[in-house]
Amino acid sequence: MKPPRKPRASTAPTPAEAPNPDAPTENPTESVGTPFPIVGIGASAGGLEAIEQFLAHTPLHQDLALVVVQHLGPEQKDLLVELLQRKTQMTVQQVVDGTRVEPDHVYVIPPGKELSILHGTLHLLDPLEPRGLRLPIDAFFRALADDLREASIGVVLSGMGSDGTLGLRAIKEHGGLTMVQEPGSAAFDGMPKSAIANGVADLVAPPDQLALRLVAT
Repeated sequence: MKPPRKPRASTAPTPAEAPNPDAPTENPTESVGTPFPIVGIGASAGGLEAIEQFLAHTPLHQDLALVVVQHLGPEQKDLLVELLQRKTQMTVQQVVDGTRVEPDHVYVIPPGKELSILHGTLHLLDPLEPRGLRLPIDAFFRALADDLREASIGVVLSGMGSDGTLGLRAIKEHGGLTMVQEPGSAAFDGMPKSAIANGVADLVAPPDQLALRLVAT
């Protein structure tokens, strides 16, 4: 007697699982920073007046935040928050590690520190390079470009040297907006001239006009 034949395994396709509406969707091209633009402002020698002019012409409720990065040694007195608060109705505060960026705020880098940003949160770093070789504006602009992509905005104002040029290039490559102070209006034109010569400036104008153009975009 032959043993009973085993039933043949079914080859019918199984129905596809229904999509889970609560499952997160991934979009690798979507910005992971903030839902609003962040404006990085880089300045060095002679930059205070230019920053004040920019802030004075940037009104409230524009759904953006500003982060000011200057060349400041640890021995320098930190009066920037107090000075800038006189020029704007936005809240001006010094960055502490882990500060979450909010619109209608101006954030100021502390003396002797470098600054980065990830997922819309600011992080303070100790500089690795000796004085004279540090490029804190480039470092922050690059991080800003990586975090915000097309929502990143870089502004280079008065200063000596070329800090900010490479950072503006990163912002431009990520689809963000780059703005540079017109060299004739800068107390020190090295940084603006470097950015312009390297072709990384979308807009070139005095600080007050840059602010007005920013608001109009």
